[in-house]
Amino acid sequence: MFQYLKYFIFHVIGLMAAASMYLGSDAIVYGLAVIFGGYIFLDAILGDDTTTPTYKHPWILTVQLWLALPLLSFILFSFLWQVSPGDMLGIGKLLTNLTGYDVLVAKTSSTILSMVCATIITGLMIGMVGTITAHELTHRTWDPVSMFVGRWLLAFSFDVAFAVEHVYGHHRYVSTTKDPATAPRGRNVYYHILSSTVRGNVSALKLESDRLKKLRKGVVSINNSVLRGYVMSAFIVMLAFVAGGVQGMLFFIAAGLIGKSLLEIVNYMEHYGMVRNPDTTPVQPRHSWNTNKRFSSWSMFNLTRHSHHHAHGNVPYQELRPYPEAPTMLNGYLATIVIAIIPPLWHKLMTPKVLEWDAKYASDEEKELAKIANAKSGISGLQYGINASERMPDPSS
Repeated sequence: MFQYLKYFIFHVIGLMAAASMYLGSDAIVYGLAVIFGGYIFLDAILGDDTTTPTYKHPWILTVQLWLALPLLSFILFSFLWQVSPGDMLGIGKLLTNLTGYDVLVAKTSSTILSMVCATIITGLMIGMVGTITAHELTHRTWDPVSMFVGRWLLAFSFDVAFAVEHVYGHHRYVSTTKDPATAPRGRNVYYHILSSTVRGNVSALKLESDRLKKLRKGVVSINNSVLRGYVMSAFIVMLAFVAGGVQGMLFFIAAGLIGKSLLEIVNYMEHYGMVRNPDTTPVQPRHSWNTNKRFSSWSMFNLTRHSHHHAHGNVPYQELRPYPEAPTMLNGYLATIVIAIIPPLWHKLMTPKVLEWDAKYASDEEKELAKIANAKSGISGLQYGINASERMPDPSS
């Protein structure tokens, strides 16, 4: 039973995030600290999960993915209630009557800090409950229900284009210069967020345009799934305006952009510095950074097992294998996100790992590509080459 229940952890975290909105003020700040700190702490103490159980009822694990859409909608409603003036739909009065806790008084005590934390929590939930689930669902191109749910989940972060670019672009060109989501060595994470977002949308539009031309259908039409995706996101923005006015709409846009940024930070972490020739080398487990941290794996549908996912993109999340021999990420996902957003720390910790990849995992052709990438990186440690750790002067001498 636990093998099924462990993947429902994200529902619990989502409900905690929504509850913090009604508890108000300090509870929102503490909620953010508990969610972020909890991930880092639990990954640290629970170790790795390298099991691959067999599931007799995989449909349960699909239905719980579909439940992400009503859950994320509820989280967004709760957020809009918290950051907008008034008592939207009288929910505050209702909860006060049911629980005896005066949520309306708690709402009036909200501070700038709690409002900022509420936006970050919601952005985090848009990334976790929305994008991570959608990532799994939009790979199931044969399942119209999964595609429908996945695309709407992506609409919360203005990123329905991901359903096209990720599946048909990223998985083909990952770890190459043609892939918008693969960060070259030395790139700053903040530049990567902008670059990958722009290039990813351009790529998605081109891929969809090519598809429609082959079908002899209009590019600028309802048949264009990328353009429909932009309309879907605009529809959610409109709902946020109707529910919470200009203030609620602007807060939602901020949260959605945080959710989108989290996706690009995760892309940055998963493929930073990897090199590959797409014309001669198929995608292999060594072309992605992997981690088997237990709590991240359970609450993110084995997104952590990224090496197997890229080697076999259509494998359902519950069947992904751990590949402990694959290149290993710095830590669990939340801890690595924190490191990634501090560029000096990121480059200090990742430089030896990238050099280790060159020496241990790269083919002869990839070693040559790595030398070129190292020279262009602007990172002195990388520019020393594959044996940089041996050749770099000792600063203490």
